[in-house]
Amino acid sequence: MTRVAILVSRIRVEEKLLLASLEAAGASVKVVDDGELILRADDCAPALDADVALERSVSTARGLYALRLLEMTGLPVVNRYATAATCADKLLTTAALTEAGLPQPRTRLAFTPEAAIAAIEELGYPAVLKPVVGSWGRLLARINDRDAAEAVLEHKETLGSYQHGIFYIQEFVGKPDRDIRAFVVGDRTICAIYRSSSHWITNTARGGQASNCPVTPEIDDICRRAARAVGGGVLAIDLFEHPERGLLVNEVNHTMEFRNSIHTTGVDIPRHIVDYVLRVARQGREATP
Repeated sequence: MTRVAILVSRIRVEEKLLLASLEAAGASVKVVDDGELILRADDCAPALDADVALERSVSTARGLYALRLLEMTGLPVVNRYATAATCADKLLTTAALTEAGLPQPRTRLAFTPEAAIAAIEELGYPAVLKPVVGSWGRLLARINDRDAAEAVLEHKETLGSYQHGIFYIQEFVGKPDRDIRAFVVGDRTICAIYRSSSHWITNTARGGQASNCPVTPEIDDICRRAARAVGGGVLAIDLFEHPERGLLVNEVNHTMEFRNSIHTTGVDIPRHIVDYVLRVARQGREATP
């Protein structure tokens, strides 16, 4: 019986579905509360009595540090630390996609408000200012003119945190009131949804409506390439449909929510994730002398 540790901050709908699917697959499951977890950073002794760990922390920082230390003990993890660290940072994701030759929105990075304004005006108004770390469409700003740029950049600089002092700027893509979220597990694009909204931010967390998106050969190809670029695993790929350039990769997510996509697509997403986790555990056992 495969022993699976699932690392959580709280039990959301997704975690309930994963737990049910793990139970149906015959796995022995241990739920690990990341708020109670203590990990030793000064040796490589086993930290969890498990064959594999599935990271589902709400906190990006907790998830990343836990993955790094669990991998150090030799425990197989989903997703791997390198993949999670890349996906957790939009600039690192952009760099990985660029190195892999994948199409994406034009993107600039600046370290001062003055340089950020120059970068925005190079891209042209409107432009989109994003935090390098963040999810659910939070703290995104559409910059329509110079006055807005100066005001938003001043606010970010005044906030004072490290992340707000890094200015990640993208061109505004005039997508058709929707984007695409596709789910890649291993090397398969298992399903995709359209996220539609009259607002320029189409995340379902911000009110976007989900509907089924057929996985065309083009969508499958670009999503699997994007997944490989960041290291592979269990991922959600966000795509824009550019009117001239076609599909662009916008973001890659490593601990995605999927509750709104199961009935929408008719695909048992938690079962696919569990099958992959059990496969990783099996490969880990086979690799152990």
